[in-house]
Amino acid sequence: MADRKKHILGVENLSKSFGHVRAIENVSVDFYAGEITAIVGDNGAGKSTLIKMLSGAERPDRGKICINKVEHNFFTPSEAIENGIATVYQDLGLVNCMDISSNIFLGLEPLRKGIFVDKARMKRESRELIEKLRIGISDMDLLAGNLSGGQRQALAIGRAIKQGGRILILDEPTAAMGVKETQQVIELLLNLKTQGYTIIIITHNMQQVFSLSDRVVVMRQGRVAGDLSTGESSHNEVVGLITGMEGVS
Repeated sequence: MADRKKHILGVENLSKSFGHVRAIENVSVDFYAGEITAIVGDNGAGKSTLIKMLSGAERPDRGKICINKVEHNFFTPSEAIENGIATVYQDLGLVNCMDISSNIFLGLEPLRKGIFVDKARMKRESRELIEKLRIGISDMDLLAGNLSGGQRQALAIGRAIKQGGRILILDEPTAAMGVKETQQVIELLLNLKTQGYTIIIITHNMQQVFSLSDRVVVMRQGRVAGDLSTGESSHNEVVGLITGMEGVS
């Protein structure tokens, strides 16, 4: 039921231009705890600009971003992370020559006696996080470069959570993955959903939109063309909204 959902993140009349190009205009959308929302649209529809503003990489020209109904202004991605918004881009940002725990704690390394990096603590807490997320990696000494695509995506998500992310934004989380790896990531996202995380995915995979997400927000020419429950909409309806051909048979 919609009235039982806990509102976590909302944007109101968000607009952004680059020179004379209006990237997004008057975008309003809400996101909820324990829900997976897919954002879809053609290239240039405004998806990336919206995500960059939510993640602190771009500042809106006007409009509001609210977390738990409190307005926030992010000047940097680190400020967004401090407020619980963590973004995992397609390149994942992993350091291939570093092990699991070093990637999870990248930039957050705990010190022992104020001088030495506490590797034992890093491994212990990394193992606890990996087990909690049911990622399926047992050796914290494995290098990120030796992981499968699904494991790498899971590691990047784990790092986002370690940074304090409760609102997770994922850019094409299963792009170029095989069936098995894709299923690993899907199972992880569903697990996080049951733990109450707010999950936003940017994807072109329409099958995944309907199998994974609870809602789909369609963007077209910088505006929200539709905000639908995936259980009450269809592939054709969403494609029609993406292309502007809705209602055309």
